Amino acid sequence: MDIVIAVLSGFLLAVIAPWVHRVGRRSAGWLLALLPAGLTFYFAAYLRELRPDFVVITSYPWVPGLGVSLSFYLDGLSLLFALLISGIGTLVVIYAGGYLAGKPQLGRFYALVLMFMASMLGLVLAGNAITLFVFWELTSLTSYLLIGLDHEREKARAAALQALLVTGGGGLALLAGLVLMGQVTGSLELAALLSNGAAIREHALYLPILLLILLGAFTKSAQVPFHFWLPNAMEAPTPVSAYLHSATMVKAGVYLLARLSPVLGDTEAWHYLVTGAGMATMLLAALLALGQTDLKRILAYSTVSTLGALTLLLGLDTTLSAKAAMLFLLVHALYKGALFLVAGAVDHEAGTRDIRRLGGLARAMPITAAAAGLAALSMAGLPPMLGFINKELLYEAKLQAPRAAGLITATGVAANMLLVAVAGLVGIRPFWSRSNAPDARPHVPGTSEVPGTSEAVHKEPHEAPLAMWLGPAALAGLGLINGLFPDALPSALVSAAASAVRGKPTVVELALWHGISPIFALSVLTVIVGAAIYVGRDPLYRAAQRFVPWLITGLRVVGHWGPEGGYDLALRGLNSLATTQTRLLQSGYLRFYLIIVMLTTVGLGGYTLLSRTGLTWPAGRSSDVRLYEILIGLLILAATLLALLSTSRLTVVAALGVVGYGVALIFTLFGAPDLAMTQFAIETLTVFLFVLVLYRLPRFAYYSSRRDRIRDAVVALAAGALMTALVLVVTSAPLQSRLTPYFVANAVPLARGRNIDNVILVDFRGLDTLGEITVLAVAGIGVYALLKLRLDEKNK
Repeated sequence: MDIVIAVLSGFLLAVIAPWVHRVGRRSAGWLLALLPAGLTFYFAAYLRELRPDFVVITSYPWVPGLGVSLSFYLDGLSLLFALLISGIGTLVVIYAGGYLAGKPQLGRFYALVLMFMASMLGLVLAGNAITLFVFWELTSLTSYLLIGLDHEREKARAAALQALLVTGGGGLALLAGLVLMGQVTGSLELAALLSNGAAIREHALYLPILLLILLGAFTKSAQVPFHFWLPNAMEAPTPVSAYLHSATMVKAGVYLLARLSPVLGDTEAWHYLVTGAGMATMLLAALLALGQTDLKRILAYSTVSTLGALTLLLGLDTTLSAKAAMLFLLVHALYKGALFLVAGAVDHEAGTRDIRRLGGLARAMPITAAAAGLAALSMAGLPPMLGFINKELLYEAKLQAPRAAGLITATGVAANMLLVAVAGLVGIRPFWSRSNAPDARPHVPGTSEVPGTSEAVHKEPHEAPLAMWLGPAALAGLGLINGLFPDALPSALVSAAASAVRGKPTVVELALWHGISPIFALSVLTVIVGAAIYVGRDPLYRAAQRFVPWLITGLRVVGHWGPEGGYDLALRGLNSLATTQTRLLQSGYLRFYLIIVMLTTVGLGGYTLLSRTGLTWPAGRSSDVRLYEILIGLLILAATLLALLSTSRLTVVAALGVVGYGVALIFTLFGAPDLAMTQFAIETLTVFLFVLVLYRLPRFAYYSSRRDRIRDAVVALAAGALMTALVLVVTSAPLQSRLTPYFVANAVPLARGRNIDNVILVDFRGLDTLGEITVLAVAGIGVYALLKLRLDEKNK
């Protein structure tokens, strides 16, 4: 299987996915999951070829004139992402068959999630900058449709629009940055960009390129101040949240930073911007996660915190931080994907996601409880899970940071302590604690009630079906197995990915136990303090509310009224601006549209003409003007004035005919007899038709005021003056046509025609001629509709 087939197969299957759902019914999820499962095995086959310099490049011509090719670039970094996308995609498709069973949106979900999977694969495998951007935007579009899957709910629509606007705006900035990189290096191919990192960093455009790329990455990966869209996207069904917002789409920004770090990294600007954003996001989101009561929002904010940690590690730009970041990508996808799917199973079987109402579910849902417990252990960084190995590598990388190692380490430890408590809230509390009455717990910052849970839940919990516990069990089990045997798959895969990030061979050696060390002491301290925060969460909140109320207020502002409030304000302003300009520009009157078009043309064209060229009279041309040419010009002007001032329709028609025949005479005098014959025919027909309809018109009357007619005259004179100035400028330059000899030389070889006029119209200007014919056809249809319209009969 070729890589391009692997990427495009998801789009092809998406076309027939709704049909498969209608035919296969309950087994449709299992059938459709065969494709992502096959892709997982396909990409897993490359594991045998893993080595530090592993690269596979496939390219097909796409738009050669613009330097754009449909190329794909597979190395250790893209292979890690491809395995996560296809592997977790398999489990999510199966899970959705159980979670959304009987829902009318299921068929549409299958189509959209397969399209999203294909878009993500295209993004991480893209070998061309423009190809990467196309797939980047496809992920934004498909995620918009997935978040708003339940489009009848206003909150779902608003969350989908918010995600699209934030990530789409960042995508436009990304496109600008990628194009500038291509201008600097002379190529849009990823391989060329990666080999010209020094040239980009030394270029004067480096800082604008960096800011544009970071804007795209930060919006996609929900870095502060763009963090608010991700928790709001929890309005999507749980399979969407588990796939898009834990393992795939939100990590697209991290992928971009990792991919371009050999190009843009190793500078002061990269370090401070990327590290600073990551550190702020990591700590702030962890604080906000601890204050939630909805399982999905807790997981959403903890995901934002993790994305901040990944961004911080890439900002450090060291070999050790690259190793830690690549391992963290794998670890987080396993435990967070499992926990999101667990949250959906709990909501599906217990009827609520509010942790204040949940407790004691382990007896009713033992398999789900076991999967949640293992995933929570990995999230908390406890042995023998892979998360324990990752946490120690994280601390080692932060302790060896090239700048501000103490501050970075302290911030990382504080965030991890909070996330240990969060792991207990989502993986332990719903299953092993006693449930509480709705008012037994305080309402903490950022908390939002889960729809439908304001009243007591009467649903009797029970174990989820196989389709819904298979995914959490598989992902949590992989976290355990890889933790017990880290020197097998994780070491090789992380080594290849870190080599791609660093742009040089990098070997990662993972082990479950490294002995007693300061790093191990930090890890133990993190777990102890995190467990204490979990136990004393509610008393801590009450104490904070009493002694440091500014902290609670600050969290509320950041969580709701800060950046998110700015987004709401900007959206309202944009809508107000659109409404105002629509009222001004879309008045519904054709005369105003013409005035706006002409004034805009006169303003822009006149400014450009005066500032760039200036007005010049054609030198030596005035003596070439003959008397009869002057007379024809004066005749046309006099007829035009007569048509404007006369109150007799027959006089106006005659005057317009004089104008048309005068133009035809000019065509004849200047060697264009074909145009002259066409003009004579059109003028004759026009005059004839005008005379035929005159007797059906009412008496002549002015329907515009004198002021309006003066305004129209000024606009018309301005437009005429611009055209006169353009003619003077054009005729003042030497007439050296490059088109005439080209048409003469190529009429026979290329178009097989000797009548050059016909060849130009039919071949060289074929699309233009087709457009003119289309206009005539549309006008004919309009005339026919008017002839068939019998308003007088309808009014009787």
